[in-house]
Amino acid sequence: MKLAADRVLSLLLLGLAAFVAVQAWQLQVPFSYDPVGPKAVPLILSALLAVLAIVLFVRPGAGGEWPTGALLLRLVFTMAVLGAYAALFINLGFLVTTALVSVVIAWLFGATPVKAVVGGLLLALGSYLLFTYGLGISLPTGSWIEPLLGSH
Repeated sequence: MKLAADRVLSLLLLGLAAFVAVQAWQLQVPFSYDPVGPKAVPLILSALLAVLAIVLFVRPGAGGEWPTGALLLRLVFTMAVLGAYAALFINLGFLVTTALVSVVIAWLFGATPVKAVVGGLLLALGSYLLFTYGLGISLPTGSWIEPLLGSH
């Protein structure tokens, strides 16, 4: 049964990789980027996903058990938190949303409240600095803070 589940998952992931590749290929940007352009990252990630999906199809994992009890509940709650992350990302902004979600997930999987808060804040700030200054990607500040910053 596990072999069939792994193979079905691999086919779904292969379809997702193809979808992402097609969407990335159709990206049209009205201004010039560096030689790589905005298509490169999604195309590279879709190729990597396709390779890993093929590996999963050819070499499925060993049989295992589905999580039950508290672990299943934590995993379901994690999916709900990640859904909330996607829903709140634009309105709350990258820093606030990433910090909140990181704190909740860290606490959910056993971090003490202090470690969860410190880790969540450091992860949010570090990734913001990496994306903004290291990679030159602008991230949403949040619709609630834009009036305070004088942004339009």
